[in-house]
Amino acid sequence: MTGPVHPARALWWLFEPVHAITYFAPEARAAFEAAGLRGGWRGYFAGRAAPLGPVDAPPVVAAFFGFAPGMVERALPDVWKRADPETTLAARVEGASATLERLLEHVERERIELVTERLEQAVSRLDCAGRVLAAANAALPRPTGLYGRLWQAATVMREHRGDGHVGALVAAGLDGCEALVVRCALDARREAIQPMRGWTDEEWDAATARLAERGWLTEHGAITESGRLRHQALEAATDLAAARVWQDQPRAELDRLAGALKPIAALCRAALPPVNPIGLPETTA
Repeated sequence: MTGPVHPARALWWLFEPVHAITYFAPEARAAFEAAGLRGGWRGYFAGRAAPLGPVDAPPVVAAFFGFAPGMVERALPDVWKRADPETTLAARVEGASATLERLLEHVERERIELVTERLEQAVSRLDCAGRVLAAANAALPRPTGLYGRLWQAATVMREHRGDGHVGALVAAGLDGCEALVVRCALDARREAIQPMRGWTDEEWDAATARLAERGWLTEHGAITESGRLRHQALEAATDLAAARVWQDQPRAELDRLAGALKPIAALCRAALPPVNPIGLPETTA
């Protein structure tokens, strides 16, 4: 890891793709469908919410943050009639394990074991206070297979950072739709993000108008210098919230983990569709 990028962010760039394959890979979708969750969004909402138990929509709206409430409400609690949380959790590990086994077929097992062990050690050091999704995932039994262990450890780390990011967005005064509008003003495409998060044109345009009134955007929807600085501040707050688990680790150990993760992350990232709502930069070089 080189340059000014915070170590917590640089490592997130690498473990996020390992987690994200469960939303897009054919093995993951097949496992959810076999459990009764037909349709990609049923698998997504059930799979990601299952660690919380058979919850209704409101807590998931709060925890997932960037999704329109109506989109969440169409999935929950209906998904629990199709597959209970226990069945869903088994399906997501099965699908993720099969996906990683295929993607990492030519990666030396020693590398995978090293990454898995280091991420599991990081999970054991996490403080999950105020981080509901991270805490719920961290409390799950550890999968028995190596690929399932790798995926679950990456998932706990990802949700821990995500919970902290939601806290930073709330502290910055942004709601779920506004956060996406700001992101699109910076470096993403509205036509890719808006439909995947379920916001209507009226909701999106109203969020844009609110942000212009507060100085984040110009009247034409472009990011202002003030908006750019505020966004940098909330990203720094996200890094700070995710940093504690890494701060006592020698830099050489962090570099070793990053080096071991890079080829794994590259293979997982290459398996993601080019247009997706995952918030990774285009390059992590």
